[in-house]
Amino acid sequence: MKRREFIAGTTALFVSPRRSRAQATPRRAGFLGGFQNLQIGNVWRDGLRDHGWIEGKNLIIDYRYFEGHAERIPALAAELVALKPDLLIGSNPQATVALKSATATIPIVFVAVPDPVGLGLVQSLSHPGGNVTGLTDFVPGQFSSKMIDTMREMVPTASKIAILVNPGNPIHRLIVAEELPQTARKLGVALLIVEASTVDELDIAFASAAAQHADAIVPFGDPLTVNNAPRVTALAAQHRLPALYLFRLFVTKGGLISYGPDFADLFRRAGGYVDKILKGTKPSELPVEQPTKFELVKNMKTAKALGVTVPPSLVVRADEVIE
Repeated sequence: MKRREFIAGTTALFVSPRRSRAQATPRRAGFLGGFQNLQIGNVWRDGLRDHGWIEGKNLIIDYRYFEGHAERIPALAAELVALKPDLLIGSNPQATVALKSATATIPIVFVAVPDPVGLGLVQSLSHPGGNVTGLTDFVPGQFSSKMIDTMREMVPTASKIAILVNPGNPIHRLIVAEELPQTARKLGVALLIVEASTVDELDIAFASAAAQHADAIVPFGDPLTVNNAPRVTALAAQHRLPALYLFRLFVTKGGLISYGPDFADLFRRAGGYVDKILKGTKPSELPVEQPTKFELVKNMKTAKALGVTVPPSLVVRADEVIE
């Protein structure tokens, strides 16, 4: 055998099996969310691709969505755990809490989960402990107050503001019990709690806010409201209630104003967590990160329809103005 052929054959003997095994055994992840969102989905995949993970090639992702049916969440979490993935992703509080209840061993990365300490997901932001870490979308004690303060800046005469919550959302329960009483005292405003856990209850909640003579309404972020954004903004218009939302999506659907973290940025950054965990880093060694980008978006057409004059201070600070 010629020397060149011997070297080539020997190299193939050592390299080819390793390469073929790597190509034949992609890593696996399970993703549990409230609903499908094309824009967020694209950003999420871009974040993975930034770190060399290509869905369908070296990474297989099994998706489950509960689509507003909270009673399905535990079963969907159990389905994903049964697939024995290398890691799990929870895209909201309900999903992450369910995943943590379903497994104490499979690593879990959460995205856009408020107050993970208060929810019992991690021990602290700097030292998560356990099998869970990720990205929070706001710091407890600060953000709900900032939202309501922004609403009052938009409507200075608002002395009674309705807060739309989903009683099935654990973070909503925490905020109502612990943050809102302090916020009401701090800002000197009356906060009315209206609840909706189903689509039909959204109509009842807005009617209740109007019947109680609320000057404005702040629907807290939740899969129920996000998945029914056109209905929510239509109800706000019907009852002539200026509304401030957490997501830009609502303003593009006719909502008045939104203020919140750049969620696309959070999902892109999540790719870094996935990469580190798949390469062997334990979740307990990865501190929880907070948002670094926030968006303020306003809809001037809606403001005109409601008779709301947008203060110059908000116009200057706006990241986007929809005419």
